[in-house]
Amino acid sequence: MSDLVLYEVRSRTALLTLNRADKRNALSRGLIDALAAAFARARADTQARCVILTGAGSVFCAGMDLAELQESLHVPPESTPVWEDALRLARLYDLIYTLPKPTIAAVQGSAVAGGAGLVTVCDLAVAVPDAKFGYPEVRRGLVAAMVMPHLLRHVGERLARYLLLTGELLDAVDALRAGLLNEVVSAEQLLERAMTLARSCAEGGPDALAKTKDYLWQFSKQALSIEQAAHASAAPRLSDECQQGLKAFFAKQPAPWTAT
Repeated sequence: MSDLVLYEVRSRTALLTLNRADKRNALSRGLIDALAAAFARARADTQARCVILTGAGSVFCAGMDLAELQESLHVPPESTPVWEDALRLARLYDLIYTLPKPTIAAVQGSAVAGGAGLVTVCDLAVAVPDAKFGYPEVRRGLVAAMVMPHLLRHVGERLARYLLLTGELLDAVDALRAGLLNEVVSAEQLLERAMTLARSCAEGGPDALAKTKDYLWQFSKQALSIEQAAHASAAPRLSDECQQGLKAFFAKQPAPWTAT
């Protein structure tokens, strides 16, 4: 198992820890692949009845690795990795969402963009009071297409539109009220509360839990396929607007379209 994701089994629960704290646990290609491998391992692990996803450091996940994305934008169109990159993340979301074992996000810090997406594809979510959630993609000229169906299921269309169109962040209390979280607990209680929820889920029969999750998936199937959602997310990355947005972001300057 890659050091990018730590894997540990505690009390019949697989504890997966994003371990790229120096990069705010940004979703690089390597981290996405490591996460996919870790969830596949948890699915097959007979010692694990549930899965908890958390992060090392002060940030749960800052979303896509924008430095890696910026590098990919300079590759010729015929060999650009942006299409495969988007599909890689879309497949990870689907793997987590359809996992036959209950999944719990234990959010110890901010979860934005793709990081907020990780929270939405987990079955349950608990967070510390200072956690923040949001989708600032539009401010970089990007589109959060892959997370839309999952966000809509949790918070409804009105709030989803607010988050996706403004790029504003929610604090943990507002995220709880909106339905994005199940509980807000202190940092000292976070992991133990997630473990308590995992133990509660583990009281269910494994087959019954798997069937329940399968039916939930069937009842909430999204309109777009994984491939279509990935394409919708990848296409804007090749636009001039996105390149200008990322250039401004790294230069710590306002995006050009914000000028009055």
